[in-house]
Amino acid sequence: MSERRLLIVEDDANFARTLGRSFERRGYAVTMLPGPDGLEAAVADFRPDHAVVDLRLGGASGLACVATIHGIDPGIKIVVLTGFASIATAVEAIKLGATNYLTKPANTDDIEAAFARIDGDAGATIAAAPPTSIKTLEWEHIHQTLADVDFNISEAARRLGMHRRTLARKLDKRHMG
Repeated sequence: MSERRLLIVEDDANFARTLGRSFERRGYAVTMLPGPDGLEAAVADFRPDHAVVDLRLGGASGLACVATIHGIDPGIKIVVLTGFASIATAVEAIKLGATNYLTKPANTDDIEAAFARIDGDAGATIAAAPPTSIKTLEWEHIHQTLADVDFNISEAARRLGMHRRTLARKLDKRHMG
């Protein structure tokens, strides 16, 4: 069996290093990038068969990284990690070529299981969901707007009709990793 190759695109250096070491202990060759700079070259040179991409990379969007990786090699299994989960970004990530979408905190077991789940489960139980709260609806609207403007806080605040500091406070309260 050939060595599995994992590309990690994560701007949190400590988390990336910990994740990388954990995957190396599982037999993966690992390379890491802190953001989208040099992504095309890394994919072409390293030729990964797996990738973990953070959704929010400083001022950049991980969705663009997913599209780039998938465009270069559609066979790469891509898992998107985020502390800012929303239905809108999950749908976009899958449309752009991600295999799976996980919220932080996620560990190596979670990510490896997500790599293995490439097909949907038509037999999944459909439970009656509780009504969506106003806070959840607001958060999803804010996150969709952020994704639409590539996480530009000032532009998102303008589109949402709120002050930039108000939006920043809301994001700080909701930050999950």
